[in-house]
Amino acid sequence: MSRRHSAEKRVVNPDPKFGDKTVSKFMNYVMLDGKKPAAEKIVYGAFDRIEEKLKRPPVDLFHEALENVTPALEVRSRRVGGATYQVPVEVRPDRKLALAMRWIIGAARKRNETTMVDRLSGELMDAAQNRGAAVKKREDTHKMAEANRAFAHYRW
Repeated sequence: MSRRHSAEKRVVNPDPKFGDKTVSKFMNYVMLDGKKPAAEKIVYGAFDRIEEKLKRPPVDLFHEALENVTPALEVRSRRVGGATYQVPVEVRPDRKLALAMRWIIGAARKRNETTMVDRLSGELMDAAQNRGAAVKKREDTHKMAEANRAFAHYRW
């Protein structure tokens, strides 16, 4: 990590179908081994499946799901003396989005449906309704931060 300059943020182009930068970023998280067309097929397929089942715009549901999974607090390890404390800290806005996307995709990959399109659409629909593994992950993170609130004075 450079001490002189912070890394500049790359500009993400909006996705071609919905014109949404968040969807484009999400696609980049889904992508494995640089296979963008495969990631596009998965995300757009999941969005089509959502629209088919719920008869509402999939991008709205996607943003709702992200909102429900986004964490407000997390714990960071901090060494004080010889002990390591889990110190609760607020999550930076860019990290909030990254964590939410990562958790949704991770939860989708662990689901039992046959195709990734089904898994992702299922996880997004669950997250939009405040249930599912990604939402549980957020709640666990908040519980951990709440349990370690006594160490908040070690925040840096």
